[in-house]
Amino acid sequence: MGVAIANLRSTKVTAKCTRRWCSRTVTRPRASQLHFLVSHLMAVDADRALPSAWSLARLYLNVSTTLLVSMRSGNLGLAGLLLCATSTFLGGVQGQTTCTPAATPLVGVNNLVGFSIESDRWPEWTGGIDTPNTFWINTLNNLKILCEKLHNLDRTTFVATQFEPTVGLFPNYTSTTPYPEATSNTIGPSFYLLSKHLPSGTRMTWGLNLGANSSTNAIAEAKSIAAAFASSDITSKNIVLELLEAGNEPDLYKNNGLRNTTYTVANWQTDWVALAGSVSTALGIKKGSLPSWISLSFAGGDHGNGGFSPQQAYANGLLSTTAGSLITVVSQHRYSGSFCTGSQGLLSDLMSKLYIRGNVTVWKPDIAATEVQGLKYWLGETNSYACHGAPGVSNTAGAAIWMLDYSLQAAVQRIEEVYYHHGIGFKYNFMQPVALNRSITTGESVPIIPAHVQPTYYAAIALAEAIGTSGGTTVAEIETHDAGVAGYAIYDGTALARAVFLNSQAYSSASTGARPAVRVQVLFTGASGAPAHATLKRLKIAHADDTANVTWGGVSYETATGLAAGSVVTETVVPSDGFVLAATEAVLITFT
Repeated sequence: MGVAIANLRSTKVTAKCTRRWCSRTVTRPRASQLHFLVSHLMAVDADRALPSAWSLARLYLNVSTTLLVSMRSGNLGLAGLLLCATSTFLGGVQGQTTCTPAATPLVGVNNLVGFSIESDRWPEWTGGIDTPNTFWINTLNNLKILCEKLHNLDRTTFVATQFEPTVGLFPNYTSTTPYPEATSNTIGPSFYLLSKHLPSGTRMTWGLNLGANSSTNAIAEAKSIAAAFASSDITSKNIVLELLEAGNEPDLYKNNGLRNTTYTVANWQTDWVALAGSVSTALGIKKGSLPSWISLSFAGGDHGNGGFSPQQAYANGLLSTTAGSLITVVSQHRYSGSFCTGSQGLLSDLMSKLYIRGNVTVWKPDIAATEVQGLKYWLGETNSYACHGAPGVSNTAGAAIWMLDYSLQAAVQRIEEVYYHHGIGFKYNFMQPVALNRSITTGESVPIIPAHVQPTYYAAIALAEAIGTSGGTTVAEIETHDAGVAGYAIYDGTALARAVFLNSQAYSSASTGARPAVRVQVLFTGASGAPAHATLKRLKIAHADDTANVTWGGVSYETATGLAAGSVVTETVVPSDGFVLAATEAVLITFT
């Protein structure tokens, strides 16, 4: 095995101050000064049934001189990240690539992943007032993803005298939509109090009905929410009402009958300012206090070309209004495809590294425009395929690889939180929180299916562990120049702590021949005290199209309680020796 590394000259990169991170100067190697790496590994790990000619990737960690981060200066022990791909055999053609530095981590991540939950069947998620749904609460406690966003309340009416938490009117189900959303809901005061069953420390966003355009109804909802969150059952667990949201996807109102067909972003602003202003006055919401407002929540956007977009809302003076000045978060929604008419794409496309980046980077202009205003930018609703997911795609293990890459790529693109849409019986759920009697893919009657986790739950578990609990995590992409391999460096404060690598090549039950794999070799160059060992945990998937039997570090969550079963399996690796990364697999490396 031979390696050639050029002498490195440095280039200085200075980034502007952002809302969270301040002027930082990074000294990092120039990509052009790195030679190609030429390396073959002929030995075969029989246990992993790999071919004798490997696709090799190497990660180089080069010490930077100084880095000014997070309002303070400090030495970053293992900073300038470089990943080189070598001797890649694809279709018998050998290719080589140069090393390039990873992007400087700019945006802090606390809880990268959260839940966006259809409100129509909220009591089934939480359980009744006196009977919590322990299965779902267990799955939340496993994740420690303590952020919830209840949305789509544009067809709700608050009835103060209603005893039941909610009474919904549902359309007939179809094979395309086995578990449809309610067309209307009436909710009572106990609806919001169900939040008491959530894990301690949960941050919540509650939606208000803008579709009805009734400030009276919205104020009644808001007062009931405030009363619930002032109750001792909720305050004793430090469950916080962080945000209020008025309206869900108002850019679609002109299509769904909630407004006329000429409804514009200016019309929406008039409606939103009036309703949010009335609610803010009724609740005494003030700048700098909780709750504040999350706004826009558009299904799409034209990036400032006169239609619905953050840029147009800012240009129209939204933030200069009294209600607009209370906005702290701007949200947009995104799906990677649609199953609304029953058509779908390929699982391999969903998993594609290029496809994922296209679906995330489309919002770069909107993110930049929002940051200039000093606001946070979230994906307030997202998932794989719109209209509850696509069968054989959204509910598969391959979707777990997609979700890992999609979430971390969102962090790299400065999206601070990503809320995955859920509803009872939806194909793309992390879990089904209650027993079901219809197939989620066809709508056919089936024997009772108990509450259970789905493959993407494992990606959420892996992300929760990767992000950690420091409260000051940042993420940077490691450029691999490999169409199927993605890498991310994760920092706790200013220290490199972990790395995630994933291989998005789809290996399905129909695949033939040896399972493709790459070897990733991690080397620290010029680093005094660089770690000689690391701990590795694998997201193990037999086939991309499997819908069960996934494990994270040897542990299964496919249990009746939602709690972990099995012993944790980790590997101790020598970074310079590297590790094998199979197709449709992901690993978390923890540097020790």
